[in-house]
Amino acid sequence: MTLYFKTFSLLDHIFIIVLLLIIYIFAVIDSINMETYKLRLRVRDYECDLQGIVNNANYQHYLEHARHEYIRTLGLSFSDMHDKGIDFVVARIEMAFKIPLKSGDDYSVTVQIKKEGIRWAFYQTILREPDQLIAVKAKVDTVCLVNGKLKDINLFEEKNIR
Repeated sequence: MTLYFKTFSLLDHIFIIVLLLIIYIFAVIDSINMETYKLRLRVRDYECDLQGIVNNANYQHYLEHARHEYIRTLGLSFSDMHDKGIDFVVARIEMAFKIPLKSGDDYSVTVQIKKEGIRWAFYQTILREPDQLIAVKAKVDTVCLVNGKLKDINLFEEKNIR
């Protein structure tokens, strides 16, 4: 059996380099579109369990509060949208716990939003302050219901969120 190796011409090399450059440019543009919102908070005593660390369920409250505050900065309100029959509902949550937060810890929650098909994906991180260590990384997928029916709408269009 004889193996043949194709030698690439200069044009082949240029084509591959241009293709890689285009892929890189699209990746950079995509990351630029994801504006980061940051909310700073402090852990309260009652949010901790017997071990002295934040109970795992409270991290979802932190994530939700930051999403709502971020939406408010865009000039939208979940309650106003609900009154119009528009509801964004959580379809899936992925959370990775890295380090625990403790009572009195200052922390921040970052939010980035991106349209992914019919879903709106919220990419979120909870960072302990001031060392910026990651406590939780999460992805929250939401979908939109209009009068109880699944719809693919873009309420954030004028905010240039895709």
